[in-house]
Amino acid sequence: MMLRARLQLAAVALLMFVVGGCYLRDAFTPSARPPGDIPPREYVVEVTGYCPCRECCGWKRNWLGRPVFASGPLKGKRKIVGQTASGTMAKPGTIAADTSIFPFGTVIFVPGYGYGRVEDRGGDITGYRLDLFFRSHSSALKYGRQKQRVKVWFPPGKGPPPK
Repeated sequence: MMLRARLQLAAVALLMFVVGGCYLRDAFTPSARPPGDIPPREYVVEVTGYCPCRECCGWKRNWLGRPVFASGPLKGKRKIVGQTASGTMAKPGTIAADTSIFPFGTVIFVPGYGYGRVEDRGGDITGYRLDLFFRSHSSALKYGRQKQRVKVWFPPGKGPPPK
């Protein structure tokens, strides 16, 4: 009887680790930090939230039930839900931006959100707009649309766009 109880406890612990693994990974992954030797530049930008859902990321399921791009040049092609344009998986701290202004790897501090890194871009993200990643659609909607003064650290060798 004791062996059965121990096996059940081990199975529950394994299940919790497997199911919670992604959350644990994000909890222990260091967030984006700015380089200490470079002063930040400040910009006023429009900030919104997004999540990995169909509505925010423009995907749908095909007749086989697999996620595919819903529109654009990749319409109908396989979509890995949660994968950013830079190839990383989206997590809190992932920012979508117009990469002609804020290139991949740019570290940005947004008041009320914290530090993030530009890893994604979106079809509607043009100009001085940022989209911040949230885990749920309700959290992204709750964040809403805001004008924010943000601090920006560009990656080495990639400065700000010419004015």
